[in-house]
Amino acid sequence: MRVLVIGGGGREHALAWKLKQSPRVNKVFVAPGNAGTVLEDGVQNIPITTIPDLVEFAKNESIKFTVVGPEAPLAAGIVDAFRFAGLKIFGPTKQVAQLEASKDYSKAFMGRHSIPTAAYATFSDPVEAHKYLDKKGAPIVIKADGLAAGKGVEVAMTLSSAHDEVDAMLISNSMGEAGAKILIEEFLEGEEVSFIVMADGDQILPLATSQDYKRLRDGDQGPNTGGMGAYSPAPIVTSELSARIISEVIDPVMRGMAEEGQHYTGFLYAGLMIGKGGSINVLEYNCRMGDPETQPIMLRLKSDLSILVEHAIDGTLDIVEAEWDHRAALGVVMAAHGYPELPRKGDIIYGLSELMSTDKPGKDFHVFQASTKMGGKDNKEIITAGGRVLCVTALGDNLEIAQHRAYEISDKIHFDGCQMRSDIGHLVISSKPREKSL
Repeated sequence: MRVLVIGGGGREHALAWKLKQSPRVNKVFVAPGNAGTVLEDGVQNIPITTIPDLVEFAKNESIKFTVVGPEAPLAAGIVDAFRFAGLKIFGPTKQVAQLEASKDYSKAFMGRHSIPTAAYATFSDPVEAHKYLDKKGAPIVIKADGLAAGKGVEVAMTLSSAHDEVDAMLISNSMGEAGAKILIEEFLEGEEVSFIVMADGDQILPLATSQDYKRLRDGDQGPNTGGMGAYSPAPIVTSELSARIISEVIDPVMRGMAEEGQHYTGFLYAGLMIGKGGSINVLEYNCRMGDPETQPIMLRLKSDLSILVEHAIDGTLDIVEAEWDHRAALGVVMAAHGYPELPRKGDIIYGLSELMSTDKPGKDFHVFQASTKMGGKDNKEIITAGGRVLCVTALGDNLEIAQHRAYEISDKIHFDGCQMRSDIGHLVISSKPREKSL
């Protein structure tokens, strides 16, 4: 069969790489893809980004099904368009995707369905926002209402920085349309966890647990980013906690959407804060796989992803299970100079070709590319093309071994101005062992 993956980041590289491993899949198209996807055997990039053109491509190429990677096409209604054309696609409709596309909508939805989350207020008037800040104090969280590519959140530890962020979004328009409306949210303390499931409209299939690192620099310092690394499993998510998350956070979305005349089909990502006393609060819902969580999750997945996706599309997830590699996986993001504010483009990436010659199925690592393209001399060099450039992902019998391997591989890759945390995994590796997680 021939399948299509929408998107061009590290998440989409990982999805395409995993789909192509299926003996059922003879070709994976990625739209638009990157320099990493184009170099995978059996994977082909197509330079198409508009929804009508993607629909026509899927028709003309007899695409069996399509998997949507990023949030923007979902918010633009790509699932609705494909379904209208009679094409199979995995993802939520435009209406359902508001759960991610509008934080205000998401918070209101959580309120209607008694889903635990931080207290908040919504503003488009900077004067009223400043008054609210003075009343609440700091630390406090400022969020852009719309899609901001993972960068629309500021955890302000002082009132001064909170006021500055409000002005940046509502007056200086730093987030564009996404920040025309903002949420000011209660600050929560604890440990962040990513919990991702596949949903078929009625049933869910939980994926392996994971945790990511949002801050740019070691020790969780610096600005928020789209993610600087991740690992799987997340030992904090015990079987007991997993059952609570499904009951308190995931099932209410499925029921709530159905009650409101919608059905949730696609990946559902819950970004959670686990308090020291075991409390669970939803920080955000995403309507797609996380990035960089997808990379270690896909490296651990032993099941045929194409089979899981087809069952999800057909509404039969209840008859399949996902099988996981017993080993841990850890991914380290290598980001461009200037990321996240002004990432530099055009730097040549050295060391990748040597690694790719040894990076075959059965190996314990894979370098997933994100913001890369072909360039340089004779257009044969891989160069940086945006913020998060690579995610070096490795397996190990435990997280410490996976961490060591990921950094061993990343040390063989170089590009000018590279930013990379040296402590991905420290939350687990520096702590006492917890109950084994999925």
